[in-house]
Amino acid sequence: MSFPFDDHIRKVPDFPKPGILFYDITSLIESPEAMTAIQDEMDRLFPPDSYDALLGVESRGFIFSSIAAHRHGKPLILARKPGKLPNPTKAQSYDLEYGSAALEIQELDLAKGGRWLIVDDLIATGGTLEATCQLVGESGPEVAGIFSVVGLPFLGYPEKLNSHRVETLVQYHTE
Repeated sequence: MSFPFDDHIRKVPDFPKPGILFYDITSLIESPEAMTAIQDEMDRLFPPDSYDALLGVESRGFIFSSIAAHRHGKPLILARKPGKLPNPTKAQSYDLEYGSAALEIQELDLAKGGRWLIVDDLIATGGTLEATCQLVGESGPEVAGIFSVVGLPFLGYPEKLNSHRVETLVQYHTE
């Protein structure tokens, strides 16, 4: 991996609230070179024959998964916040440090089965991806792996997601 991903991630202190260091990946998305490097690394870590479809997690996971889906002619499934999908859905709730949230996937997509690569932009505590894996695994498809640009293992996601292969391009080990 030769692209300097870390150099393109802005660290914004005290956002969205005091004491939080926000990792802003907007500059990666703005850079054609960075986006090409991200896709090349995703292909290296998860070759296209290792999965049948991509599942993008709302919302920045949509960006990275849609490029890979187009690049390899694979279906793209969306995990969205409640009320955003038009057909019957299955939902999975999960806890946040300040409340709870849920994700939904359309039942017609879940019925397709196969091996799905789950894609997000950043993994913090792993709660969102844990819920996504539960929803997918309980509904038929197999989780082929989890890909994310940034990982914050100090927040505990490796323990939460230890039954899945998780790959990130950049890891930050302290706040």
